[in-house]
Order: sequence, then C-alpha cells, then structure tokens
Amino acid sequence: STCIKAELSASFSISYNAANGTVPHTHTHTCRHFPDLNYYINNRLYIIKNSVSLAGIVSVMTNASDISARLNSTYRCLSSMSVSLSTEVNVTFSDVRMEAYMNGANLSTNESVCSADQTVTTAAPTPSPRTTVAPSPVPLPAPEHGNYTITDGNGTACLLALMGLQLNITHHSKSLNKTVSKVMNLQPNRTTASGSCGVPRATLMLSEDLTNLTFAFTLNLTTQKFFLSAVNVSAFWPDMTDWFVEGNGSLNFLQCSVGRSYMCSVEQMLAVVPTFSINTFRLQLQPFNVTANRFAAAEECRVDQENMLIPIIVGAALAGLVLIVLIAYLIGRKRTHAGYQTI
Repeated sequence: STCIKAELSASFSISYNAANGTVPHTHTHTCRHFPDLNYYINNRLYIIKNSVSLAGIVSVMTNASDISARLNSTYRCLSSMSVSLSTEVNVTFSDVRMEAYMNGANLSTNESVCSADQTVTTAAPTPSPRTTVAPSPVPLPAPEHGNYTITDGNGTACLLALMGLQLNITHHSKSLNKTVSKVMNLQPNRTTASGSCGVPRATLMLSEDLTNLTFAFTLNLTTQKFFLSAVNVSAFWPDMTDWFVEGNGSLNFLQCSVGRSYMCSVEQMLAVVPTFSINTFRLQLQPFNVTANRFAAAEECRVDQENMLIPIIVGAALAGLVLIVLIAYLIGRKRTHAGYQTI
C-alpha cells in the first residue's frame, strides 16, 4: 500500500568549488520528482527533513520544521518556499502537494495549507475597541394565575387554591457540565390538579409534563390554625442529567386561622431546600372548612398588611402637617388683630 506520495517542483542553489578547486560556482537545478525527503511524526503532525545529494558534489541533511502537516491530510503549498539547508545549499519548493503516512492510495482531500497560500485580507479600519458587557439573562415574566380545586367524594369543593407558581431548581447541566440554576413557570392550562381533603391533613398535587409538585397542609387543632407543612417536587427538565427529587416535611409557611382563607398579593419566596424554592404570585388558598365552593374571608399576609399601613401612615402624617399649618395660621392672625385699637 502507498505510504508516501508527492507532487512538487524543486530548485536547488548550490555553491561549490570548480574542478580546478579555485572558483566557487552556483548550480541551479529544477526537477519534477522527489529530492530526498525524510518524514517523522511529532504530536499528531508529520514533519519533513530535507536531504539533498547532487552528483556527488554535495550532500546535506537538515530539519525543516516549517514544512509540516496534520496527520491524514495533504500538505499543499503552490507558492514558492525557500529552505536553507546550509550556507552552501538552498532549496526552493513550489507546486507542492504531498502526504506521508497515508491511509489509502490517493492524496487526502483534507489539506494542510502553508501560510503563503492562505488568503490574506486587509481588515477594514475598526473603531477603537469598547468594553462590552454580556447581557444579563432576561428574567421570566410573572406566571399565569392558576385556579385549582379539590373535591370530596360528594363532588363538593374542599380545597381551593388561586395562585401563580414559579419553580427555582439548582441542578447539574448536561451541556455545560456544571451546576446551574433554572427558573420555570407552571402553566395552568397544562397542569392537572389532584389531592385529598381531611383533618388534620389535606394535600394538593400539581403535575405538568415531567414536573410534579405536592403541597401538604396541616391543621393545628389546638391553635385552630392551618399552615403549609410539607412540599415535595420531582422534575426532569431539558439539560438535566437525571431526575431532580427533593422535599421538606418540616415547614411552617402560609399560616392562617381555620375558617378563613390565606391571601398574599405580593410575590413571596418559599425556600423548601437549598436547591429548590417556590415563588408565589397573587396567592389565595383555603385547604379546610370550605363552604359553598367559595373562599372565606381573607386573612392577609404580613407583607400585604405592611403595604396597607404605609399609605395610612403617610396620609396621617400629611393630615397632621396640614393641621399644624392651620393652627399656626390662626394663631398668627389672632396676634395681628390684637395689635390694633378702636378709635
């Protein structure tokens, strides 16, 4: 089988002493065949050593490490390329196409092109470089509002939930090969709800494609308050290396008096475990004592209550300021009248 194949022109320039041994001459010779070329492999490249012998006049061998190509590729250099083998010998190669350590009988179509053959383009003047900052990830919009109802054996609603849910999961990325955090909105039109009602425990299970979320609510019979006591999640999202399964059964979120519904209009985050949390939006829920398929009077979360207090405090402060100005005006007016006497 063929292991080396080459097509090339080589011009030799050799200085040597003439027959009388007194005058140096330059001999130029052009051929359409191999000079003596030796090849060796180094780090996935084959590199050419040149060995030149001309009619017994001179014999030289040297490394020419600038003539090299990737393995399984054809070295191509149509441009003239001079190689100095010694102070007396120079070789000029042109129209070179060669390959060593071949896999077949023909030259590879995959080429290693010499730098002289590579197209040189003059870059257009560019403005002064400016430092650019990579755009930060665009946050997801608020999730759609989902309306979830669980009924008992008689078809009567026993658990009501109205909320938008956003899931935050930290997992190992298959494509990036590192840990990343990903956020996903639960889509109500693609989510199925199931669960159970009872005392002192009620559950709400939400499933969307390969995402399953379970909420457990507990009623404290002593304090007559209910709260979110447990959350479990299992998910297999794109770019995950395996199922993400986490849960926490010792939570104490969303506390509310029994017979009322819990309401929180602002966004709030429920940290379940370090690698999983839930953001809720415009939340209202009632897992116990639902009557007439409707929410009972709402008990608002602390953040909502504080937000309501702010305008009340601001209004009271403005009213007090107006009252102070009015009193100051009346006092000033009374003193002005006291300065005049009746004739």
